[in-house]
Amino acid sequence: MTGTTATSLTVTYWMLLSPPCGYDPPMVVTLFASREDATGWRDPVAEAVSKAERSGTVTVEGLRPDTDYWFRFSDTQGHRDPYVVGGPARTLSTCAASATIDSSWRGGFVATVTVRNTGAEPMRGWLVSWRWSGDERIQSIWGGVAEGAGQQVVVHNASWNETLAPGGSVMFGLLVAASATPGGITPVCGR
Repeated sequence: MTGTTATSLTVTYWMLLSPPCGYDPPMVVTLFASREDATGWRDPVAEAVSKAERSGTVTVEGLRPDTDYWFRFSDTQGHRDPYVVGGPARTLSTCAASATIDSSWRGGFVATVTVRNTGAEPMRGWLVSWRWSGDERIQSIWGGVAEGAGQQVVVHNASWNETLAPGGSVMFGLLVAASATPGGITPVCGR
């Protein structure tokens, strides 16, 4: 992979051998949603054709943000490369998150997390996660729904703030019990 965006992956290729042991350009890059599908050439999700060059790049567009893809090569006559299964390659997320600790005291703190849609399309549903550094425990949350408990924190949208317009943002807050206030929270959008 030489480049990714939220909706595209760019694959670099080199064709070292000509027929009968290799291929003539152009090349077809086919994407799959799992390694198993790629291995079996089942259920392709997208493809793109290269220029008529023995080496170069191919960009596959129209993909889902924050998604893993595996790729295979073939030629335009349908001859499939029997060996190379590339990936996973992940498209970029259109979601960004940041957090601030608003106030703290002995035994706890209040934090605010901001979730932003950095993409050009509406984002339906968001998920933010991070890992606590100590004994932190969420006592109360507003503007989001917490899943599970323990060191790994996962918060997703509430029903009323599920959709974010391009460039839009939403905030949720936390009341947290802890023996010490952490130096910060590093939230990550996506799975």
